[in-house]
Amino acid sequence: MQRDGSGSIESPLSWRAAFLTLAILSVSFGSPLLVVVGLRDMQAAMHTDRSVLSLANALVWIGNGVGGVPMGWLADRIGIRKTVAMGTVAMAAGLALSSTGSVWALYVGHGLLIGFLGNGAIYAPLLIYTSRWFDRRRGTALALISSGQYVAGMVWPSILEIGIKQFGWQPVMLAYGVAVLAILPLLTLLRPAPEPLALVPGQAGERPGDRVLGFSPNTAMALICIASFCCCVPMAIPASHLVAFCGDVGITPSHGAMMLSVMVGCAFISRQFWGAFADRFGGLRTVMAGSAFQVLAIGAFMMTTDEIALFAVAGAFGLGFSGIIPSYAVTIRDLFPSKEASWRIPTVLMTAMSGMAFGSWWAGKLYDTYLSYRPAFASGVLFNLANLAMIAFLVSRLVRQRRTVLVAAS
Repeated sequence: MQRDGSGSIESPLSWRAAFLTLAILSVSFGSPLLVVVGLRDMQAAMHTDRSVLSLANALVWIGNGVGGVPMGWLADRIGIRKTVAMGTVAMAAGLALSSTGSVWALYVGHGLLIGFLGNGAIYAPLLIYTSRWFDRRRGTALALISSGQYVAGMVWPSILEIGIKQFGWQPVMLAYGVAVLAILPLLTLLRPAPEPLALVPGQAGERPGDRVLGFSPNTAMALICIASFCCCVPMAIPASHLVAFCGDVGITPSHGAMMLSVMVGCAFISRQFWGAFADRFGGLRTVMAGSAFQVLAIGAFMMTTDEIALFAVAGAFGLGFSGIIPSYAVTIRDLFPSKEASWRIPTVLMTAMSGMAFGSWWAGKLYDTYLSYRPAFASGVLFNLANLAMIAFLVSRLVRQRRTVLVAAS
């Protein structure tokens, strides 16, 4: 099939695939929220430190990131349906195991089953799958499906908080494991992604040996991965500890859960803007803009304990961080050949999720040491500034590279 001036692989089926993926991720990303919402109740019931329970949430992100690399490869070979079905069953089993109430079961259930075999087999493979349905509005599409995490964050925290209050965290965790299995019928609607359109004769395509931002491809990739780690450390602190932080400053758990929903609700709304921004200005510039918003908001958490002000800060934080992760996937598709997406996108997600994992655990550790979240928020500002400096450097290289190409062409 030849690409011409109006050729595109996008069709109504592309958006059907995107919205179906959004529905699946809206369910799968609810599973880690049980530890976030029930953190104080679980700490009291299990008689352990907050950092011990934060590690369970961290293991989900590590497992999600690490698992995405082999699962992206596996999905290319056995198909997206079988891969996501395997992840769904593993996630349900992980929630059931975690509900037994021991620390080891929580770690194995969350790290291995919910993270590595669960969301690892769902998130990255579906991100790659959806990216192959789009060539013109890829940023918008990836922003939409990545919003599944925020749909989960809007819908589930208040429901889980009510359930935990009425029945306890263990029955709610087991019940959610059963609810996750609702993903399986949706998989029958997934269709194979279309093949990329061929380039017309004489049109240059990307070549694996080309320089990327003036570096070798793998050097550029390593810099992007380091940047993704640094931006996700501060991202994880409110995402994992906001409800507990609210409880510590005298805000009721129900209002804390509502604040988390407001944060991710604002993230969902603004992510659509960031997707369109990425389509217009590219993934790398979108990461830089989102990181600048995020560093201001993470610093604002240290300024107040007033409930109304914290609702505003949480909303602002959601507006800032929401476009960052999908924009890394857009960046990879902007800079590298399409055939390398099945391992480059999961690799960047792995380092990003490792940053989320470290940030979640690190905030809990700092809290146990200082009995305050202020040091955690301060460390988040430092990590965010490191990310912003690195991304600004890469954007400057991108601008220089494009100027060189224009000069050579003229």
